Amino acid sequence: MSTSDLFWNASQEELKNGYIEKENHYICLLCGKKIEKGIVYPVEGIFYEARRYMHSHIEQAHGSVFEYLIQLDKKFTGLTEHQNNLLRLFYQGKSDEEVKKEMNIGSAATIRNHRFILKEKERQAKVFLVMMELLKEKDSHAPAFINFHQTARMVDDRYNITRDEREKILKTYFPQGVDGSLSTFPSREKQKLVILQQIAKRFQREYIYGEKEINEILKDVYDDYVTLRRYLIEYGYLDRKPDGSQYWLKK
Repeated sequence: MSTSDLFWNASQEELKNGYIEKENHYICLLCGKKIEKGIVYPVEGIFYEARRYMHSHIEQAHGSVFEYLIQLDKKFTGLTEHQNNLLRLFYQGKSDEEVKKEMNIGSAATIRNHRFILKEKERQAKVFLVMMELLKEKDSHAPAFINFHQTARMVDDRYNITRDEREKILKTYFPQGVDGSLSTFPSREKQKLVILQQIAKRFQREYIYGEKEINEILKDVYDDYVTLRRYLIEYGYLDRKPDGSQYWLKK
């Protein structure tokens, strides 16, 4: 199961922790890193068992679960830019007076009103989550949609893709199987998204690639590797340094 699938299928408590527990290991929901159980991990002269090391990894790699989630696209969080900024400051432990000064908001009463609106949003979210859980028990006709990556950009109806549609697209454009080469690169956005999601699986997490390495991997997929590279960055699968000297799979 991909990291995006694990992320979107995780329970609220698992998302809050930032990881899930399997029989022999823990998996970071934010980047997919696996921590094997039964191993002691050294960090700056201190030794941690697996669960504690996972907490250390999240702190070192992501700052905190909150910091990771708050920087997600507003299509995922449902927050306006103003609400996002308020939550960041609240999380930092700022007082209403400090928030008022930093955001140049008229009065402390305005801050309290924003807090009330956010609390109302929380209550609505809880009710909606329960309703959706109950719906799953009754709605046997609901299609199985694919999960998209947390670093996705331009989140819109192009992501409205079922798993059956995904399989058909992959069979059409990868006639020799998904480990083979592309027959052609699609022009339709939905098809393009599925293809790019599959190609991204060829890259390792937590590995820095040179431009030559990236090009060699993509050449095995399609002759026009420059187009693939551009779209992988545009769609939020890969990131790079401004000078193009280093590339990596986005978390």
